[in-house]
Amino acid sequence: MTIGRVTQGMLSQRAVGGLQTNLARLAEIQEKLSTGRSINRASDSPTDSTAAMRLTSAVGDAKQHSRNAADALGWLGITDTALQSVSAQLRRASDLAIQGGNAGALSADSREAIAVELEQIRDGLIGVANTQYLDRPVFGGITAGSAAYDASGAFVGEAGAVNRTVGAGAQVRVDVLGPEVFGPAGDTVFDRLTALAGALRSGDTAGVRTGMDEVKASLGRVTGALAEVGTRTNRVESAQRRADDAVITLGSAFKDVAGVDIAATVVDLQMQEVAYQAALGAAARVIQPSLMDFLR
Repeated sequence: MTIGRVTQGMLSQRAVGGLQTNLARLAEIQEKLSTGRSINRASDSPTDSTAAMRLTSAVGDAKQHSRNAADALGWLGITDTALQSVSAQLRRASDLAIQGGNAGALSADSREAIAVELEQIRDGLIGVANTQYLDRPVFGGITAGSAAYDASGAFVGEAGAVNRTVGAGAQVRVDVLGPEVFGPAGDTVFDRLTALAGALRSGDTAGVRTGMDEVKASLGRVTGALAEVGTRTNRVESAQRRADDAVITLGSAFKDVAGVDIAATVVDLQMQEVAYQAALGAAARVIQPSLMDFLR
């Protein structure tokens, strides 16, 4: 049986090599604990790395959809509030029109007072028509300006839908175009209120009755817009819940693929530290003797 010659250099090299191996394992475990991930590079597990990247991308998409839904709810909430205000003011205008229709029971001063209040309602509606969300008019379409209507009640926005993507392939319109609520150019609710005020001042009973019918028609248009906004709001809220649920589900799946069992990893770290300390002690005994030790 032949026994190979073992030199001090060989012992030292093997001892240092073993220390490097133990130290590398210790560093790997520490990295997992510090990052909270069992996969920190593709080489750790090519198959699981691919799955982890896909899950990370899916979680990112779901979070963005949730943020989009939150923005959409902001738009729709402001729009709903504005439409509620328009509806309330038009109901008041309708009451005033009915009151003004009793021409024989009202004096000229009374009719003038009603006409003035109708004009105030008109001006108030123009202000509501310029309601903004994040510095954008909610009734202005895709306009880059800050107003949907000018002081005369003319539409100055730009036709177009403002959409938000709230799911995979799911878009929801979050705005309501001004003419859809306040009427087309030349026949807006502002024009109708102006005409109604004029009819009251002049004592034009037929004109007042026509104005009453027009205000009711305008109110019906606003009611329809409110119903549409409510439907969109329900859809967005449902989409947001799905997106939030997806974030939780996909996050759990990611932890299963690339997460770290903290308790088990801590135990593994402690065991590796003990092994490393033992290797250090063994290497110290092997490497310690030198020529000076033998010459003493």
